[in-house]
Amino acid sequence: MQAQPTAPLTPGKDRYDAIVVGSGAAGGMAAFQLAMAGVKVLLLEAGRMLDPQKEYKTMEWPYKDMRRHRLPVGEFALSAAEYRTLDRPYGLTPEMQKYKKVMAYSGNHFTKDWIADEKENPITGTPYAWVRARVLGGKTNLWGRVSLRFSELDLKAKSHDGFGEDWPIGYADISPYYDKVDTLLGISGTRENIPHLPDGIFQRPLKLNCGEVQVQRAIAKMGRKLIPGRAGVTTDGVLNNKYRARCMGRGRCGRGCDLNAAFHSPAALIFPARDSGNLTVRPDSVVSEVLIDDRTNKATGVRVIDKVTKETMEFSGRLVILAASCLESTRLLLNSKSASRPNGAANSSGVVGHYFCEHVMGPGASGTLPSRKGTLPTNDDGRPQSTYIVRFRNVTDRHPDFIRGYGFQGASGAAEYPANAAETPGFGASFKQAVREGYPARVNYGGFGEVLARKENRVFLDPDVKGAWGIPALRFDYTFGDNEKKMAADMADTAEEMLRAAGATDIVVRRNVLTEGWSIHEMGTARMGDDPKTSVTNSFGQTHDIRNLFVVDGSIFVSASCQNPTWMIMALCWRAMDYVKDEMKRGNL
Repeated sequence: MQAQPTAPLTPGKDRYDAIVVGSGAAGGMAAFQLAMAGVKVLLLEAGRMLDPQKEYKTMEWPYKDMRRHRLPVGEFALSAAEYRTLDRPYGLTPEMQKYKKVMAYSGNHFTKDWIADEKENPITGTPYAWVRARVLGGKTNLWGRVSLRFSELDLKAKSHDGFGEDWPIGYADISPYYDKVDTLLGISGTRENIPHLPDGIFQRPLKLNCGEVQVQRAIAKMGRKLIPGRAGVTTDGVLNNKYRARCMGRGRCGRGCDLNAAFHSPAALIFPARDSGNLTVRPDSVVSEVLIDDRTNKATGVRVIDKVTKETMEFSGRLVILAASCLESTRLLLNSKSASRPNGAANSSGVVGHYFCEHVMGPGASGTLPSRKGTLPTNDDGRPQSTYIVRFRNVTDRHPDFIRGYGFQGASGAAEYPANAAETPGFGASFKQAVREGYPARVNYGGFGEVLARKENRVFLDPDVKGAWGIPALRFDYTFGDNEKKMAADMADTAEEMLRAAGATDIVVRRNVLTEGWSIHEMGTARMGDDPKTSVTNSFGQTHDIRNLFVVDGSIFVSASCQNPTWMIMALCWRAMDYVKDEMKRGNL
């Protein structure tokens, strides 16, 4: 069902109960929870509105596009090489001047109209692949759908290995909210009873193909576990949401699912919340700072720059909730400064921008399973998720070279395009026959490892460079450390080890680490904690310094785990919004 556009909104006309900045996983969940409870909410999105039925190109074939899905002339997506070799800001270098738009590596034919322009949104400092979406729903329109829970091992990692800080909550605090998210949004998976990868309330799981079963059986003998991927996709359907339908196994989920079987914030959360009559959505609203009354020490609203007209305006609210994504919320806090707040809002601790963490990617291995050569292809690209090899390092034992751990994501079988074709020598009929024989036999796994939350890894405002709307750019001072490099080396070794155990041949091992930021999993720059001197928020995302200012995205994470963060972001946000509703009823907000 198509969502209707939002009517124009005049600033200053109304005072809202809550202003939510950002419309992705966190912003959508915050707006939904409050609006459905009768709270009057204004949702501000820096990008434009989205029409899923027209813009999600799930069923488009290559021949329907004259450029066969390549970017049009004049647009460019950065590659791994450009991130390492170009000066910053990437989009403003001499090499990029011939392009009218420069975007992150995730920009392609299907996502290019959603991804931020690096020319308008510059960054400086150390190399970083920052993927930013400027459209309603943010990166939930193109995310990978991997939906994993953090465990007690993740939340109390310091108690396990002595590094960093424990979270101020345990798994028992967040587990009920994971259950709520599973039920509301739908998640596919299998119950495995793995303590460090907790089970959820799963719908119909994905099936492993023959090659994956072969790998699964081989690594089980090594004490390792391969399971069907846990996908933020409703395979059986969800109740009470007219905008969503169950998965039909068509694949191409990264283009946006026009059935909305995959979780996308607009259809899953924002449109139903708007139907309640309690949510107003204002797109093209670039929030530049949080407005704070220094006399009362309360947030009074936000200052907005219209993306199109560049007009500056102010909106007022009873409370302000930052959900703009980890780094954008951090930039907002840092830019909300005054004579009494020279370091920005909610930053008496000096912690805002520090302890930046994510996942390290790149190392892995691919190969050929001889037992699958020449077999009939199966519809493997129709699945909304691949398989997952669960963390096995530093769980019950201790690795001598590094702490924390990693998991693997990958698959075997036949995708829409035969990946083996580029590696197959020859031409003509013999080449085609070799490609056909090897098509179902490829297997590939890549690692996702935890990056330690170290204080020296940080972002801050660039004193000289500003974006198209006059807001200071973020400057990165962030690199992978020795622990990540040793972990990455082990990823490559164990990937090769497991493929050899499965009987794979023609194994190609990848040892290079991808540029910082490649995981799109930014966390930790406004961490939660019990001590206001060492943290920014409490466990509900409420800032220690300003009682009616909340942060509810990945910036409040204490550590990264090796599990993907989206489901945790939404569970934490739901918990925070329950707290907000209770505090509003008590008159404390």
